Amino acid sequence: MPTPSSTFTELVATTWRNHAKDVKDNVSNNNALYKRLAEKGQTRKEDGGLTIAQPLDYNANGTYQRYSGYDILNIQQSDVITAAEYQWRQIALNVVASGLELRTNSGSNAIVKLAKARIKNAMRTFKNNFSYDLYSDGTLPNQIGGLQALVADAGTGTVGGIDSGTWSFWQNAVQSAAAPLQGGGAITPSATTIESLMLPLWLNQVRGDDKPDLIVSSNDYFTFYEQSQVSIKRYTGSDTASGGFVSLKYKNADVIFDGGSGIPSAHMYFLNTDYIEMVVHRDADLSVQEDMKPYNQDATVIPVLWMGNMVCSNRRLQGVLKA
Repeated sequence: MPTPSSTFTELVATTWRNHAKDVKDNVSNNNALYKRLAEKGQTRKEDGGLTIAQPLDYNANGTYQRYSGYDILNIQQSDVITAAEYQWRQIALNVVASGLELRTNSGSNAIVKLAKARIKNAMRTFKNNFSYDLYSDGTLPNQIGGLQALVADAGTGTVGGIDSGTWSFWQNAVQSAAAPLQGGGAITPSATTIESLMLPLWLNQVRGDDKPDLIVSSNDYFTFYEQSQVSIKRYTGSDTASGGFVSLKYKNADVIFDGGSGIPSAHMYFLNTDYIEMVVHRDADLSVQEDMKPYNQDATVIPVLWMGNMVCSNRRLQGVLKA
């Protein structure tokens, strides 16, 4: 007969594998940014490597030339491609039960309840913490680089191993209410001024077909924007609403409040999500590992591992609006 420990292990392993998609769906339904990346297919799996390499198209081809007849053509090599390197970051969750819990819950019904309770707790823990990490600046030990790193308040910093102080093409745009892009004195964000701050940043981010498609906002700035649209509100379709988000439109972009998920107050991120990806290792995508038994404890530990990072391939087309 299987022991309570082996039954618990099997229940956790099979149930978690069956619910792995639900765990990520819980994240997406709690976080507008993650949901958009998932819906657009901006997630990819890698099978290894010392770092996550992200090719960058950072310069124009210098051989564009207008010519006539027998003019000599420019065939010089153009240096147009480089790469950013992002470090792997790891997350571990452990579903744990003591020997006492396993034996006192050894009835088939009871041990199922124990396993489900532990899994539900682990899913909720991952959702809440990962949603916070998605907006982080990546300064906590082994933390992924979130939006505060990729789209920094200063517009600068070293991201993906590239120092934007040296390479200006790698700086994101910043619209500061204290020193507006359009010049002039400081602007106090409010329902009557929020669009005067949004438009210059929007125009700064448009490059041909490239333009922001998602604006994620703290609750306060979203409130200002909604109040500014009292008579002309345009809500997005049912797909966004069914994901748990109420959103408005600005130009062609969805404007979504993401308060409670880790986004700092007094912030709006103007994102072109074509250039933001979530990269995950194929062997550690919330993957259940073999159970372990501590040599000095009467317990069963089942690790669940995640390994990856959020990466950006064009910071110039990302922008932040802040106080």
